[in-house]
Amino acid sequence: MTASHCDRPIGLWLNGARGSVATTAIAGLLALRAGLTRSTGCVTDTDLLRDAPLAPWTDIVIGGHDIVDTPLEKRAESLVDSGVVPGPLLEAVRGSLAGVEADLRPGYDARNDTGTQAGAAERLAADIADFRARHDLSRVVVVNVSSTEPPAAYDPAHDELDALEAALREPGRQVLPGSSLAAYAAFQAGCGFVDFTPSTGARLPALERLAQRQGVPFAGSDGKTGETLLRTALAPMFSVRALHVLSWAGINLLGGGDGATLEDPANAKSKLSSKSGVLPAMLGHDVTAPLHIDNVPDLGDHKTAWDHVSFEGFLGVRMSMQLTWSGVDSTLAAPLVLDLARLTAAAHAAGHAGPVRQLGFFFKDPIDSDEHALAEQGRILAEWANSL
Repeated sequence: MTASHCDRPIGLWLNGARGSVATTAIAGLLALRAGLTRSTGCVTDTDLLRDAPLAPWTDIVIGGHDIVDTPLEKRAESLVDSGVVPGPLLEAVRGSLAGVEADLRPGYDARNDTGTQAGAAERLAADIADFRARHDLSRVVVVNVSSTEPPAAYDPAHDELDALEAALREPGRQVLPGSSLAAYAAFQAGCGFVDFTPSTGARLPALERLAQRQGVPFAGSDGKTGETLLRTALAPMFSVRALHVLSWAGINLLGGGDGATLEDPANAKSKLSSKSGVLPAMLGHDVTAPLHIDNVPDLGDHKTAWDHVSFEGFLGVRMSMQLTWSGVDSTLAAPLVLDLARLTAAAHAAGHAGPVRQLGFFFKDPIDSDEHALAEQGRILAEWANSL
């Protein structure tokens, strides 16, 4: 990797900083900074991006927002108990967690915040700006890893920035979902934004205009870590071999916070929507693709996905393929969060403003891109990042 654009450190601000993905990313970064672990799973440390101008692990500082106040140390201990974080690693970085804890601030909770959303956004943006100033950071990237939200209802105020900002100043009105308010605050603070969830985030015309005006990049959405990662690698195989896929059914079993969140049909709708467009885009035709997400609490952060693919070959002969993916969700997601912080900071330093479609490699539902095939996404990512 070549040197970063700036000798000063960068900041990673996590929205949902006390959740499983964030806590795993924090523990992992502390271990990487101390030379206690390898960067397995981090795409930015591979030859694919060998010429990208990325900040070293030692130059990344973490802070964040969350609406819960469980100490990071306790969250990390629970992840050790569930097999997500190795116990010896936690013991080695336990003393450093206090430094991160000192940079965590209360997030926005629509249920309890009685002021205007404009006031809430000002507070969130001020927290990020203070973090940047105290640590003398060259730039900060805000990554949303909070719980999945239901799809946002359409509101004309989301199209024009002036109308949106006027609506945000109205007392008692909830104009934006939490993920979008986090994006708005990030842009107001002059920071890049990444939505690792399928929530609305920055995917509103007014917010894109704000990002362009502020000269900051954004990317998303919904990190590609398990079943969809497998599909984006395998589906192109059927197309290139001229095999006709008839159906591709999937069942996802997971527990923990994600399982509980996605048990709510409204929240699950966002996740299912982000996964649904992948197969038709790669296969070139509509395909029967029933998909289920079931909460199995005892699985915790361990996730199992089972796929059944029915396809047709020469002379109309029917065949099938069955696949099982078992993974630890936060362990798969956390290195990608760190990768996205490095890459988005590099994009910001290079003057990129607005959606960064080249980061679609990391997402189920990439912003500003119709490309879903993993290999092609990897080529696009490498060509772009190595030329920054």
